[in-house]
Amino acid sequence: MLEAKNLDKEISIKKIDNETANIKIFNNNILMAIVGEFNKNLIQLEKLTKTNLFFRGNSITVKGSKTSVVNVSNSLMFLVNKYLVTNSIENNDIVYSIKHGVNELDDKKKRNNVRSIDQVIKTPRRSIIARSKKQSEYLKALQSENIIMSLGPAGTGKSYLAVSVAVTLLMEKKIDRVILSRPAVEAGERLGFLPGDMKEKVDPYLRPLYDALYDLFGYEQIQRKIDNGSIEIAPLAFMRGRTLKNSFAILDEAQNATSTQIKMFLTRIGENSKLVVNGDPSQIDLINKSHSGLTKSKKILKGIDEIKVIEFDHKDVVRHPLVSKIIQAYQKNFDDQN
Repeated sequence: MLEAKNLDKEISIKKIDNETANIKIFNNNILMAIVGEFNKNLIQLEKLTKTNLFFRGNSITVKGSKTSVVNVSNSLMFLVNKYLVTNSIENNDIVYSIKHGVNELDDKKKRNNVRSIDQVIKTPRRSIIARSKKQSEYLKALQSENIIMSLGPAGTGKSYLAVSVAVTLLMEKKIDRVILSRPAVEAGERLGFLPGDMKEKVDPYLRPLYDALYDLFGYEQIQRKIDNGSIEIAPLAFMRGRTLKNSFAILDEAQNATSTQIKMFLTRIGENSKLVVNGDPSQIDLINKSHSGLTKSKKILKGIDEIKVIEFDHKDVVRHPLVSKIIQAYQKNFDDQN
């Protein structure tokens, strides 16, 4: 658990009555980061917690129900700590701070942890924190286990977190190479008819992984790593016959791989290597969906203690709050039809 040593010197919370609290944030940089441009973060807090927030000087006054006032106070405490630990406040930190505060209120034994941040991965461009218990579990597994499988809906951070840990280990020279792979389903993994060299043929299928790399580490730094072979982008078909040593390999969109292909990928593991298999069983693009090997592989491998399986759900979605609602709506529709 990470908590800034000077947290109590940066924020003061005074309860006026059961429905009102006054929060003072003494560092202007922290205050402005939390308030956001044109007060957008406070407006989002108001909307999500059904409270009224009044911002003046270095003070934020919270009015609402007893529970919501405590929740917002805890959220602001968490956000101050988040800034002190990572030097940034991002849009989705607001949503997570509220979830975090509610979870702590629901569990009296953990109320003292409302200030803390469980996991932090620091990259050159931003610091990544675990935004749910499953994400925290996933980050720990990515750092301690050799083979990890993660299953769950879009927006839960499966690929983003794996890429952040992989390239951080590369930058720290704990591994020699990062390999990013996806099954190129649309081309049936027969890429010869597409124009360009292998990288140009595969790039459209691997674009989300590139986006994560550039977002975390910057274009120039990542391009140098790609050019010198430290970061390798390859379709799943090109992994056959290799043994990976001192490497971190990620198979993304594994719901579009067969059991045989996933077996092939997992058996590439060599000395001082990590393998990650990510996928969303609800988004299979194969013509025959029964050929998907992700869920089957999870069942086949469940008896191997050394393989860590993390299963996310809509509660772990960290994109726009609407993503979680969309996922739930589609899942309900699917359940109603079956």
